[in-house]
Amino acid sequence: MKRFGLFPAWAFLILFFVLPLLALVPEAVRSGGKAFGQVIADHLFLSAFRNTVILGLFSGGISAIVGTVIAIELARQPESRRQWLMMLLGIPLAFSGLVIAYGFILAYGRAGFVTQLIAMLGLDPAQVGGWIYSAPGLALAYAYYLIPRVALSLYPVFANLDERPWLAARTLGASRTRAFFDTIIPEVAPSIIANACLVAVLAMGTYGTALALVGTQLNILPLLLFTKISDSCADLAEASAISLILLGLCVFVLGAGNVFTNRREYATAKQN
Repeated sequence: MKRFGLFPAWAFLILFFVLPLLALVPEAVRSGGKAFGQVIADHLFLSAFRNTVILGLFSGGISAIVGTVIAIELARQPESRRQWLMMLLGIPLAFSGLVIAYGFILAYGRAGFVTQLIAMLGLDPAQVGGWIYSAPGLALAYAYYLIPRVALSLYPVFANLDERPWLAARTLGASRTRAFFDTIIPEVAPSIIANACLVAVLAMGTYGTALALVGTQLNILPLLLFTKISDSCADLAEASAISLILLGLCVFVLGAGNVFTNRREYATAKQN
């Protein structure tokens, strides 16, 4: 019975990850892996790779910091208020990336509602609303649904946090800040870093939000991949190579978070 319970998970993984991956590999390594060499030699790819890493790490870092603060406040709230706050935090997670992008355009674009209000002060709406179509605007759109994900994931960590070490440190004369960094941070750091790596990977691989918000104005790997498979430039070999490189980048970031988490848990278990 237990083995059968794992069957849907394995079937889903095989159908939507393993089989597509097996379809990409032969195309990418055709002609001795020439596609990888062409991709790496392309200056557009190097720029897209750099922008993807910066955007992912920046969005993931900001989302992890803000989400952690919100998770701490959620743990401090009474039960009735906490339920309402958690429901509100779940709303951004219900929308697709395209809907979120269009919402930001309607609110902060050159003709957006917020932009028009600011324009009443005498500012040029074209300049005020232009930032939303840039990398900072895209990072803000990512953070809109990544922050709630971090907050809801970390809330159980802070809700079930053992405060006795912190109280003991305070009793022994440590300041609130010193006690917090010596007792609380080591306890929650693995969960925070793991969530930061997860949302960074989501930002690196997100496609719909970036396409709707910045189009081809920002050179990142998902949009470069789109250009490789569009009707005007169908290069399946290079597209497959870029897909595998993007997959490797995401696996590396997730693996780095898991390594840190496992080392911290091993060190904690060894001390106990």
